Amino acid sequence: MQITNEIKYVGVNDRTIDLFEGQYVVPNGVSYNSYVIIDDKIAVFDTVDKRKTEDWLSNVENVLGGKKPDYLVISHMEPDHSASIDAFLKKYPSVTVVGNEKTFNIAERFFGDIFKNKLVVKEGEELSLGKHNLKFVFAPMVHWPEVMFTYETTEKVLFSADAFGKFGALDVDEEWACEARRYYFNIVGKYGATVQSVLKKAAALDIKIICPLHGPVLNENLEYYIGKYNIWSSYQPEDKGVLIAYASIYGNTAKAAEQLAELLRENGEKVAVADLARCDMAEAIEDAFRYDRLVTASVTYDGGLFPAMESFLSHLKAKNYQNRTVAFIENGSWAPMSGKLMRGFFDGMKNITVIDKLVTVKSAVKDDTKEELKQLAAELVK
Repeated sequence: MQITNEIKYVGVNDRTIDLFEGQYVVPNGVSYNSYVIIDDKIAVFDTVDKRKTEDWLSNVENVLGGKKPDYLVISHMEPDHSASIDAFLKKYPSVTVVGNEKTFNIAERFFGDIFKNKLVVKEGEELSLGKHNLKFVFAPMVHWPEVMFTYETTEKVLFSADAFGKFGALDVDEEWACEARRYYFNIVGKYGATVQSVLKKAAALDIKIICPLHGPVLNENLEYYIGKYNIWSSYQPEDKGVLIAYASIYGNTAKAAEQLAELLRENGEKVAVADLARCDMAEAIEDAFRYDRLVTASVTYDGGLFPAMESFLSHLKAKNYQNRTVAFIENGSWAPMSGKLMRGFFDGMKNITVIDKLVTVKSAVKDDTKEELKQLAAELVK
């Protein structure tokens, strides 16, 4: 694939992977992106996961056409991008590896002392390839400490590491935002403050093309993608709507959740409903950040929370959930505790508005429960 006349795509699709990072379902696979700039000096940007080393090396060799690369630029040391470094250096032993001090600290933990020719760069330093010029923009904790972007100043291309990436192989035709949102909040979401810092650096650059390490190359309507990242990393709701996330054993808590959803829809609200025991947890987290309101509904289980609900709330807390309105539905046959326990998870989260109305289901949904659900729906609509 040709990005520009001298910038080539040499990445690979992985349609056989079932879980990304060992936990995220990727039904449409994932791409491991890598790029080559052909100039007086030749630079390769990042390697790929060990699952696709041979395919990637073949792509690189085809683009080089018998030439030898001068530089390997490492944007990020996570193994889905760095696992093929060793194989690359064995094939091209004279190459100079470019990274920052933290890059090599982490790289040597993975590979040992294999970096004979290395160039340690600092923030803002530049490297000329001939017509093309590379400027290094550090992006620490987006989402590892060594991450750096590279800005090619001639053709105005930003090599953005994991930023602006998404799940899904490149041979899949799907909307960018959905899988980019799920990717962002579950992988990068904790580090919104550092993403905001990097976006400020990027705002000073004249960017025409964004080349991420996953997902499609972005070469038009960049304001849309950067705008999404600004919303996500500032923890602001993207859409008005309500996520109702429930954990139910025998269906009674589920019934209360569904009835609330119907009441809200009757009032014109956009509603998403997640059965936490069965749904993709990453998608539930995505929707929790997408919408401005959240209702959690859980049965009381062994005096505590049902495990699926506890896991969901733990994920939200770990990802810095904030700036939302939340409400609760609890269920218990003799000692309902889940409402209090769910509310406790939100203590300490920033700018969380808790609706005081707590709906308590005592075993099964009855007429008085329906009335309470109507009251809660009215509060959520307000």
